[in-house]
Amino acid sequence: MAEPAALVLIHGGQHDSRCWQPTIDAINRDAPGTRILTVNLPGRQGVPGDLDTLGIAECVEAAVGQIEQAGLTDIVLVGHSMAGLTVPGVATRLGADRVRRIICVACSVPPQGKRILDTLIPPLRLAVGRAKNELPLWMAKRMFTNGMTPQQRAFSLSVLVPDASRLALETVDRSGLPDRIPRTWVLTRRDRSLPPRQQRQFIQNLGGVEEVIELDTCHNAMISMPDELAAILVGRL
Repeated sequence: MAEPAALVLIHGGQHDSRCWQPTIDAINRDAPGTRILTVNLPGRQGVPGDLDTLGIAECVEAAVGQIEQAGLTDIVLVGHSMAGLTVPGVATRLGADRVRRIICVACSVPPQGKRILDTLIPPLRLAVGRAKNELPLWMAKRMFTNGMTPQQRAFSLSVLVPDASRLALETVDRSGLPDRIPRTWVLTRRDRSLPPRQQRQFIQNLGGVEEVIELDTCHNAMISMPDELAAILVGRL
């Protein structure tokens, strides 16, 4: 029997690898021994990178480098939110022989050749005008934490970091993404950052999504529903 693939978790905007910890804890409880790599994109947790100039290609390069350094040859690639910019590039670089599946957790996926800025709802669109974009606390609470317990909300807000606004201004190119990589979408039904209707458009933009799994939760499902998300991820290894 083939060894299960490793999970590679790529965070979204305003976050770093710490945001996955509640889901990692759930995985370790329910499926101990699962191989997990949490990627940090440039400018976070000691990974070199300048938020003033950071682009998609540098995010892809950093993620691929961390996967190679970990020696992972067979992976399920999981992205959250703005990781919808990074995941296709990583899958393109590694190819269908190494990426067993892509799982998008409420990812932002602009149409081919377009920008995330073109897809953002007004509150978030207004927040990307500075080179180093740090959401006001009130906006982060509204966009990421609705419906959370007080403990979940406190943790979610504690792991927020500044981000690179340039990422939202860069056009995307998914033309090299291998068609034969299976794709799963986790749709967050109470999402105020990427409402369900918008996510369904993003599913069409990505193409090739063979299953959509709905969770009745907010944008940060990895914190608000870690047990349920862990079960989804482990079940696709």
